[in-house]
Amino acid sequence: MKFYWSIILLSLFCTMIFYAPGTQDPQILIQTEFGDIKVEIYEKKAPITAPNFLGYIDKNLFEGASFYRTVTMDNQPNNDIKIEVIQGGLRFVDSEKRLPAIEHETTDTTGILHKDGVISMARSEPGTASSEFFICIGDQPELDFGGKRNPDGQGFAAFGKVIEGMDVVRKIHKQPAARQMLNPRIKIINIIRVK
Repeated sequence: MKFYWSIILLSLFCTMIFYAPGTQDPQILIQTEFGDIKVEIYEKKAPITAPNFLGYIDKNLFEGASFYRTVTMDNQPNNDIKIEVIQGGLRFVDSEKRLPAIEHETTDTTGILHKDGVISMARSEPGTASSEFFICIGDQPELDFGGKRNPDGQGFAAFGKVIEGMDVVRKIHKQPAARQMLNPRIKIINIIRVK
């Protein structure tokens, strides 16, 4: 009988630990004119990049943001290494809304690889990421550390993954574009925390 109660108490304890507040990663909702995209943000795995993105959300800085770029197999003729992503952020909004650029956090450090639905920071040089982000359509290993899409081999800083709404991501990916720039841009109505 003692063994039976020990098992029950252990099970309850484990359940309480698993479901305790603050033990799960935050979730956010990207509300677009095409529908919602729910994303889990890997705050523990990406302790530099994830808080930066959440900071934009918590300060309501993504107001006026949009998805403005779609990279498909057909619209990157000059790239030997091809990828498929949609990109969004504050590119067409007053630069005063941008927080300072953050240190580059490689996939080699975080272990978050650019798989289907993974969200990551856009950048030019390492350490220049701020408000621009992209979502992978299909697995994109050339965006990981050591990948060849960027000549510096540092890859991009992944920090979460779409858990609902990949149909919306794929719909945006298929919209008309001129040289990868969506025409028209897809409005991001809001980005909010849901958990």
